[in-house]
Amino acid sequence: MSTPTEQTALARRWRTQINMAAAGDTPDWQTLMGVTDFKPPAPDPNIEDSSDYESAGWNGNTKTAQGWELGFKINRKTNDQVKVFHPTHEKLRAAAWGWGSNSTAHLRWFDRDGLPEAYEGKGIVKWEASGGEHTALEQVDITITGDGALLLIDNPLA
Repeated sequence: MSTPTEQTALARRWRTQINMAAAGDTPDWQTLMGVTDFKPPAPDPNIEDSSDYESAGWNGNTKTAQGWELGFKINRKTNDQVKVFHPTHEKLRAAAWGWGSNSTAHLRWFDRDGLPEAYEGKGIVKWEASGGEHTALEQVDITITGDGALLLIDNPLA
């Protein structure tokens, strides 16, 4: 029996999808095309000092809250025949200009090879076009600031 070979995971293993359905409807997950750089979030805890006299001088700490932030870059995709941008890109751009619930997006991201790592969350969208020289592609930096829990989910490709 042979020993399995371990390989280093690739950064491009992530697939990102956005829920295109209206709030309250059955989710309509569509892949966000053109992702070129992806920074998966980790919970950012708020830690408060919970030290007391009974700890023999050792500090105590308690996590009282946490947040998250997802960052990625996309190459902006267009259909030059009918003069539209990719619908997933437009959903994010519109959310960046919205207020209240119209300023959020519902996303999930997971390992495209079916490994168990997968997450889902809703957050406020920040859209920042990168500009560039005449030879540059149009790229957009997108930041999703979590609004609520970052959920561990089952990988939909598992």
